[in-house]
Amino acid sequence: ISIAAVNGPSSVVVSGDPEALDELVTDCHTNDIRARKIDVDYASHSAHVEEIEAELARLLVGIAPQTGGTALYSSLTGALLDGTEMGAGYWYNNLRETVEFEQATRTALADGHTVFIEVSPHPVLSLGLQGTIENTGTDAATLGTLRRDEGGPDRFLTSLTEAHVHGTTVDWPAVFADTGATRTPLPTYAFQRTRYWLKDEPEAPAATSVPAEQSTAEAEFWKAVESGDAEALARQLNGVDAGPLSAVLPALATWRRTATAHATLDSWRYRVTWKPSVSSGAPGALSGAWLLVVPEALADSALVADCTRQLAGRGARVVALVLTEGQSDRAGIAKALTALGDADPGSEASTYAGALSLLALDERAGTAPGTELPATTTHTLALVQALDDTAVRAPLWCLTSGGVQIGQTGYSDPASSPVQAQLWGMGQAIALEAPGSWGGLIDLPDVAAEGGDASVAERICAVLSGDYGAEDQVAVRGEGVFARRIGRASLGEAVRRFEPRGSALVTGGTGAVGGHVARWLAAEGAEHIVLTSRRGPDSPGAAELVEELAVAGASATVVACDVADRDQVDALVERLRAEGRPVGSVFHTAGVDDTAAVQDTDAAAYATVLSGKVNGALHLDEALGDSVDTFVLFSSISGVWGNARHSAYAAANASLDALAHRRRSQGRSATSVSWGWWQGDGLAGGAGVGGALSGLGLAAMAPELAVSAMRQAVEHGETAVVVADIDWRDFAPAFTGLRPSALIGDLPEVRGAVRPGDDAETDGGQDTARDAAAALRAELAELPGPEQEYTLLELVRDHAAAVLGLAGPSDVRPDKPFRTLGFDSLTAVDLRNRITRATGLRLPAALVFDHPTPVVLAAFLRTKFDLPVATGAADPVPVPAPVPATAPAPAVAADDSIDDMDAESLIQLALGDNGS
Repeated sequence: ISIAAVNGPSSVVVSGDPEALDELVTDCHTNDIRARKIDVDYASHSAHVEEIEAELARLLVGIAPQTGGTALYSSLTGALLDGTEMGAGYWYNNLRETVEFEQATRTALADGHTVFIEVSPHPVLSLGLQGTIENTGTDAATLGTLRRDEGGPDRFLTSLTEAHVHGTTVDWPAVFADTGATRTPLPTYAFQRTRYWLKDEPEAPAATSVPAEQSTAEAEFWKAVESGDAEALARQLNGVDAGPLSAVLPALATWRRTATAHATLDSWRYRVTWKPSVSSGAPGALSGAWLLVVPEALADSALVADCTRQLAGRGARVVALVLTEGQSDRAGIAKALTALGDADPGSEASTYAGALSLLALDERAGTAPGTELPATTTHTLALVQALDDTAVRAPLWCLTSGGVQIGQTGYSDPASSPVQAQLWGMGQAIALEAPGSWGGLIDLPDVAAEGGDASVAERICAVLSGDYGAEDQVAVRGEGVFARRIGRASLGEAVRRFEPRGSALVTGGTGAVGGHVARWLAAEGAEHIVLTSRRGPDSPGAAELVEELAVAGASATVVACDVADRDQVDALVERLRAEGRPVGSVFHTAGVDDTAAVQDTDAAAYATVLSGKVNGALHLDEALGDSVDTFVLFSSISGVWGNARHSAYAAANASLDALAHRRRSQGRSATSVSWGWWQGDGLAGGAGVGGALSGLGLAAMAPELAVSAMRQAVEHGETAVVVADIDWRDFAPAFTGLRPSALIGDLPEVRGAVRPGDDAETDGGQDTARDAAAALRAELAELPGPEQEYTLLELVRDHAAAVLGLAGPSDVRPDKPFRTLGFDSLTAVDLRNRITRATGLRLPAALVFDHPTPVVLAAFLRTKFDLPVATGAADPVPVPAPVPATAPAPAVAADDSIDDMDAESLIQLALGDNGS
């Protein structure tokens, strides 16, 4: 049997000997896998084709391929071809080898294509395309041209319109040529007249808004200053002459704006600190079986022996899982876990009390096959997934070395490792996404130098057994253990003044954030600004940005340069140096995100996210060294405290912070800014991440102020700083709702925000909630049983839509799991709080995990109300029944004949349509 075609993440076609195919189909049906066999004269894309190789060679003699005028992604190679490769040998291989339709689609997506149009009488390719698009987490559209029974111009014009609204350029003059069509003025829009502005909002810049704690008199005074109203100011000063005030008003207003902006920036600035942790004294005990996951290269190391001895000494039964290189993927680890359970019945998944992984310590593992992704990262990702696949729910702890820098006098840090740091970002994201399956992170001193120090393993096990309290992010250094914290970042004296020299290089320069940086550089007097992106001058808005910068007095060049490609980076740097305009400062804003649960992602998705952001930064570091005086990395708060469903992005950003520390240790300039949510597109705004968190206490920052914060960080010599506008009263309860976190526990605002029960309200809020709950209970008491449940279902759907930022409850399917809808530990707590206020019920923080779909949750809420059922007949209210996520597709007869299938079915067969 040969793999004939790989059409999508869940769609494969095989071909080969009939007897072997019969055996495969039988096995598939036995395992509830949809499969069907099609009778054909010969099996394409298998060894059978080799019988006609000589005949094809004779028939194809004389083919002379040449360069084509249209980009072509080959389903043979999965790559972009220019046409010259498509000689006689190509066409034989096209018939003999596997159809790499999925890979061709992935390549096109990676190259930035976002619209896929199938030109055919009826679209049949969309299912395979859509499956790949969804698997890569890309925002792309699949469109058709005509449809069955709709083959006329109306359908074609509709398809053109669909392409237009998805951003495709349509030659409308050509479309309407010779039709007599003319432009027609449209009537004005029937506005909905919904007002979104706050009442009596002063017409002043956001940066100068009056602090809430000011008195009314103070607020009126500064309002008059900010608006330049000398008469109003004179009245505030008990009727003094307004004339002299007019002269000082501009200076006073400028002072006010500057002071308010500085106060705002001070409130946004945080940094990671490390707090010495003191042991409780008496050694804590461990119990049950502990899984010790070890790479084969470290199986005989002193550290493994010491950890085994210390774990056993505290009462744990150690079960070692040594993984070879061939076992380090998801399936291999799952198979090894299963074999471990079969060999030792006492180590069944349900009996593990915890797991400790040393996989990240094997940096000799290199890169994952087929990617530039560190193997230590892919191995740990595969371990997390395999533990879930085999139902191991024990909390996983991971060891790193050099993943973080504590910067404590008297304690030596290992060399900062951008590779090791990736696990710190990934792990924190997993902690939010699957809080019960994550233990924590422990960073060790230089393993190579101190691997034989038994005290290191002793302190590791002391952390695991709780000797240092509920700490899940710690660093072992010398004789000390340090706990990770987020603290306010005070601003000391500036160490320099930023003045752009030479060329200022902005990667991702044609994006929203890069554009803001470029405008600021122009205002600072930069003579030459280089804006890079993959599409270069073809990027939307690039020409307009260059014109805008020229008006500001700066020369700007837009260059197509993929910073993930080292050769392209080197070529750009050398070209600028040869032109006498060497790079003097770098602002690395390039990067992409990927939204996927950790169980649904893979190494390829991680590689896509890390390629531009991390590899790009490393390439810039290597190409520029110490030749630049400013090296700014645009990181994200996801790398500091995680972001559920964005584990790859969190890993990438943590890696940038580590790179900044490494450059500083080498005496080179570096500043990594972990940003919160920017207003507009980019850095959470465009991806919708910020919108999802806005209700959880994360507010959007004005780009002009954000850039000012970046300048502060550069001029004050910051290596890594967090800049985010956070209301901890909202954010902290949601962040710690399902998993307590000592990370933010030392912030004064958090101590008052995290309350027992996590649902305290002000007196007024409690009264409002009680009134709403009483009204709901009264309404439900008047309804028949089925309508009670339907009413509660609509309540759940309404609040779920509000939490996720969806258009309305109709976007929340009653039978769809909350996890699939996009809920994580933060949004789950937010939904719980909303339903608590709406119903008056006291509900657990894990509500949506205990009752995983809206319809199941609605049924649970009805039982909590203990409602009487109203008398009177009523028809049952239809509620969609839950559909198991793993329900098998109906089997298809194995003896379908190809002669009985229409053209669409044949094409779907070739593309492996699985009905999903």
